[in-house]
Amino acid sequence: MTTASASLGASVSAQSRYMQLAMAALLGVFILGFVGFSHIEAVHNAAHDNRHSMAFPCH
Repeated sequence: MTTASASLGASVSAQSRYMQLAMAALLGVFILGFVGFSHIEAVHNAAHDNRHSMAFPCH
């Protein structure tokens, strides 16, 4: 790896990390919103049981 490609890779990597972080945050908000406010009883109950299995208070 040359010096030019190393410095280019560092800047692309930082931008890539921010994009990955933003996309992961959006995905998390979407999943929580979908599951938390879902009218599909099976989806909501699965999330509810998962929260209880991790000893996370949910109500």
